[in-house]
Amino acid sequence: MASVYIPVQNSEEEVRVALDQLPKDASDILDILKAEQAPLDLWLIIAREYFKQGKLEQFRQILEEGSSPEIDEYYADVRYERIAILNALGAYYSYLGKIETKQREKEEHFILATQYYNKASRIDMHEPSTWVGKGQLLLAKGEVEQASAAFKIVLDGDRDNVPALLGQACVEFNRVRYSDSLELYKRVLKVYPNCPAAVRLGIGLCRYKLGQFEKARQAFQRVLQLDPENVEALVAQAIMDLNTHEATGIRKGMEKMQKAFEIYPYCAMALNYLANHFFFTGQHFVVEQLTETALAVSNHGPTKSHSYYNLARSYHSKGDYEKAGLYYMASVKEVNKPNEFVFPYYGLGQVQLKLGDFKSALANFEKVLEVNPDNSETLKVLGHIYVQLGQTEKAQEFMRKATKIDPRDAQAFLDLGELLISSDPVAALESLKTARTLLKKGGQETPIEVLNNLGVLHFERGEFELAQQTFREALGDGIWLAFIDGKENPPPVDASASNLQYKDLHLFQHLEKEGRVVDLPWNKVTTLFNMARLLEQLHNTETASILYRLILFKYPDYIDAYLRLAAIAKARNNLQLSIELVNDAMKVNQKCPKALSMLGDLELKNDDWVKAKETLRAASEATEGKDSYDTLSLGNWNYFAAVRNEKRNPKLEATHLEKAKELYTKVLAQHSANLYAANGAGVVFAEKGHFDVSKDIFTQVQEAASGSIFVQMPDVWINLAHVYFAQGNFALAVKMYQNCLRKFFYNTDSQILLYLARTNYEAEQWQDCKKTLLRAIHLAPSNYALRFDAGVVMQKFSALTLQKEKRTADEVRLTVSELGNAVRVFKQLSASAASNLHFYGFDEKKIDTHVEYCKHLLEAARVHLKNAEHEEQKNRHKQEALRQMALAEEARRKAEEQRKFQLERRVREDELKQVRQQEEHFERIKEQWKSSTSGSKRRDRSEIDDEEGGNSEKRRRKGGKRRKKDKHSRSRYEAEDVEAEMMDDQEELEDENAKMNYGEPAAQINDQDDYAAEENARDPLAAAGLEDSGAEDEVAPESAANRRSRAWSESDDDEQLDRQPEPGEIRENYADMPGSDRVKLDEEGAINDDD
Repeated sequence: MASVYIPVQNSEEEVRVALDQLPKDASDILDILKAEQAPLDLWLIIAREYFKQGKLEQFRQILEEGSSPEIDEYYADVRYERIAILNALGAYYSYLGKIETKQREKEEHFILATQYYNKASRIDMHEPSTWVGKGQLLLAKGEVEQASAAFKIVLDGDRDNVPALLGQACVEFNRVRYSDSLELYKRVLKVYPNCPAAVRLGIGLCRYKLGQFEKARQAFQRVLQLDPENVEALVAQAIMDLNTHEATGIRKGMEKMQKAFEIYPYCAMALNYLANHFFFTGQHFVVEQLTETALAVSNHGPTKSHSYYNLARSYHSKGDYEKAGLYYMASVKEVNKPNEFVFPYYGLGQVQLKLGDFKSALANFEKVLEVNPDNSETLKVLGHIYVQLGQTEKAQEFMRKATKIDPRDAQAFLDLGELLISSDPVAALESLKTARTLLKKGGQETPIEVLNNLGVLHFERGEFELAQQTFREALGDGIWLAFIDGKENPPPVDASASNLQYKDLHLFQHLEKEGRVVDLPWNKVTTLFNMARLLEQLHNTETASILYRLILFKYPDYIDAYLRLAAIAKARNNLQLSIELVNDAMKVNQKCPKALSMLGDLELKNDDWVKAKETLRAASEATEGKDSYDTLSLGNWNYFAAVRNEKRNPKLEATHLEKAKELYTKVLAQHSANLYAANGAGVVFAEKGHFDVSKDIFTQVQEAASGSIFVQMPDVWINLAHVYFAQGNFALAVKMYQNCLRKFFYNTDSQILLYLARTNYEAEQWQDCKKTLLRAIHLAPSNYALRFDAGVVMQKFSALTLQKEKRTADEVRLTVSELGNAVRVFKQLSASAASNLHFYGFDEKKIDTHVEYCKHLLEAARVHLKNAEHEEQKNRHKQEALRQMALAEEARRKAEEQRKFQLERRVREDELKQVRQQEEHFERIKEQWKSSTSGSKRRDRSEIDDEEGGNSEKRRRKGGKRRKKDKHSRSRYEAEDVEAEMMDDQEELEDENAKMNYGEPAAQINDQDDYAAEENARDPLAAAGLEDSGAEDEVAPESAANRRSRAWSESDDDEQLDRQPEPGEIRENYADMPGSDRVKLDEEGAINDDD
């Protein structure tokens, strides 16, 4: 048992004090210490023992007494112990300030600690322990840089000072310089290997921050080996086990957390992790107890933030949003920046979103997004918030970003698709398809809502088959499939009971009696309604009505089903049944705006003007004037009141039109894209005669209505055609009526056909008008007005035809036929509808007048027909004669062309024949020239041999003879005569060709042939060296006549020149010819040659 001994003053005795039996009142010990003037180190030992026992007040009392002025004065020579006491007090108050939660008390403790350290510095300003204490105080105050300066003062004097090294390591850790902090901790271990286990705890934390988890775990394990009850090491290891996110690791982590809690129940971090564990197990009471304890024992901001967050989550999960919001806010206040702990911002945003505070929620989620910009959940939440704030484009931007960050997030694509349905149906369809594919790949079932939306989008795009497939997939199996596939047909209905078939539910009761399951889950009602709506669009109204009745059989309060059945009855012109069905809907809700509006419209069509006005006003009051449809219906009422068929009052008509215009304008001011209001405004302008304005309005409405399958507005097409008709543009009016018939009514609306016939009538297109009326009569055979109109058209056509100055027999025949038909039509009207003529608005006398007029025209037409036929016969004979003359002329022309062709062919044949003859003649001349040239060469050689004297004897011995000069000259002139004759023949041929208009091409051919012949004739002369090369060079190519004249004029003069070259030159030329014998010329220049 440890004890201290206090020496008795002026004696050798000592007072023994057992440290484990220190008195509760420190005054007794202080009296002994003062009385005996005990050394100050004993004061420190006893104070430290009180501190270890948790008796902080006694600890403080002893140290404060030990640092009093009296003690300082008495122990003035003792410096170290006095400094140690002051530093201990400074450290104590630094600790109190660090753990204090109240800011005022915290500052007071830090001030006292600063005073004690300054007092110690005044004793010895170089004392290292004082500077270390100051550094710890500055760290507690958060002044990291000043703390680092204090520690460096110590380390500059002693680089191995362990407390300073530990303090500097803490500084570097707070600076997020984990590598530097780790090196300092390692240095401490080298300097002081037996340091406390907590030093290795710092090493483990640095390793953990550096991502060296295995080495960190080893460091924490070493701490536990040295100190098995080290709570911080246990908590650190538990956190590492929990972060493995594996069942085994989580179990081990919670066991260590529990052990740390058992060792020290006031460890805030352990309490927070335990609270987090019990939150997921649903033990909210335990969560609240643990977090409240953690908040009581901790003053560390981030730790308290975690505690508040756990407490807020507990209340959030229980639905107490107000308390949850308060604790989330407290958690947020404990952190300086969102990146330190971002979860409370997310939770606070969720609570604010639940409470409807969208702007505050937006601010908190944006802070979360700053920390985690790629968090898809935050992006989706922000998208929903912007939708609530009306910023649709920004919402779409966030949703698209969420889908790009996580392309496998089906929910993100679902949210984006639902967001795009109203603005971009095509993109919405693609997003929903992608979500459906992702759900299928993930093995999840596609929600019915998603399939329903997909079907609606296909429906809007006119892809009815795909819409039907999607609706069937959403509905699954059920009794409805039997009706859709036609396997279950309703029993036949009598004609007397046909009006009640849309209200009959006995079919389903009968099926239940047969044991069939007639069930309709609530989540499939909307999809079944859409399927019925699709069948209605596909003109399968019988099956659609059965599905509507099935909905009413299971859910009698489904008002939309009543209204659709009423719409089907209205389309079949059964207004009474439609009104009854709307009244059935109003029994469910008397103030249903849709039912009231539809009832007012039906009453308006039923010419019940007073009731219609009251009903439409009631509909407008039911929506407090916010429903534009009711305002639009009142505008329609005023318009019809202005233009109805009764006797018009101009003043009242103008009032109603102005009121209608006012109501239409009001609707457009609320909803500028309301096509029906715009159409109504255009009608009012047209009624007032402003056709250009109304045409522009109708054109814009038509373009806007063409983009949606749900907007069926044939009225705007009809109105636009009416405007064209009023402006006299009949062609465009006809085209517009025809397009409307084809697009909306499948060419089966008799009223529009009547409009079209009227347009043809005004355009004087009588046959088109009659055909159109016949089509209308075929569609509405009981409409006698159409028959009367057809008779009038035929009468008008006949009258105008007979008034023409020039008319053909066919026109008169057609007139006779049309008049006969008109007479029959008028007589039929007079006979079959005699009792109902006034009902249809006919006057019997007027019909008789038409009959008499048509008969009169018919008699006149027959006279005109005879004259026309006679004239036609005459014209026919005249045309036949003209035709015969034309045929004869054509035959003569063809014969002339054949004769010219034969003549031209003979000319070409003669020309070719002459060319061939010239070629043959030319070949003969060439042969003659060749033979004459070879003989001259032999004579030249014999002359040369005689002059040289060597070879002549040899030739005479061989028996050769000399040719006389006159013989040679004669043969030469004969050759020239032959050439001249050839040229004359060719000139005659050219003249003949010129006479036959083939001069130029033939002359070119002959010139070329002559030139070629002359060149070929000269080639042998050139080879013999007898051609005048100078003349060749100076004379350009000449025509055949020039060459002929030159041949005659130069034959005598140039002959001597050609045969008197210089002897040396000739010898030179022949000397240059290899393989040739030398010849000599006699005095006269004659060439000697052997025969």
